[in-house]
Order: sequence, then structure tokens, then C-alpha cells
Amino acid sequence: QVQLVESGGGLVQAGGSLRLSCAASGRTFSSYTMGWFRQAPGKEREFVASISWSGGSTYYAGSVKGGFTISRDNAKNTVYLQMNSLKPEDTAVYYCAAGTVRRLGPRRSDYDYWGQGTQVTVSS
Repeated sequence: QVQLVESGGGLVQAGGSLRLSCAASGRTFSSYTMGWFRQAPGKEREFVASISWSGGSTYYAGSVKGGFTISRDNAKNTVYLQMNSLKPEDTAVYYCAAGTVRRLGPRRSDYDYWGQGTQVTVSS
């Protein structure tokens, strides 16, 4: 079992930056592929980014590539999402997820554990 707790969300103006954190507890954090997803009001939860267990490989949704960076610190059991040049359409609840599969694709079914989410609001 893995428990995930996100933090770092908030209100920011368009063009600003935020860094989200996801702290994990429970089983060995470094054995998990980690991902970030987001869900805007009235929309389905969508993939944002993922990172391999070692941090050596990453994968991004086209809509955030170049603006967002996922990273992890296995010594701190934490995964991060650095979000730059934020736009109003980035407004959503952001969720951290952990999975045992090795692929980095966007499938929600690849992830076994989910956090409660943190709200990100980007004002225009």
C-alpha cells in the first residue's frame, strides 16, 4: 500500500509558476512509476506527465511539453511537477499517482494508487 499526499497548489496569474510536490509513504517509493494527472471542472481526468522509477525517463502530454517538468527524489520519497508559463486552461485539480508497470504512457489504469489532489487555479 502507498499513501500519496500532494501539496503546492494555489492561485497564480497567467504566466506564473508553481511547483507541486507529492510525498509518498508505505512501500518502497523507488519501485514505482509516478505520474501526474489533472481534472478540470466538467472534464475527464487527463494525463500530464510521468517518470520512471529511476528518474531516467520522462513522458509528457503534448499540451504541457516544454512548460512542465516532472522529477523525483527517491531519497525523500517525493515526486515534483514544476509548472512554468501557466495558462488559465491549466486550471484543474492535480493528482499524483503511483504504479508498478514500467511503461510511462498516459493510461489511468496503469496506476494503482492516487492522492487526493491539489487545486491549481490560473487567473487571466
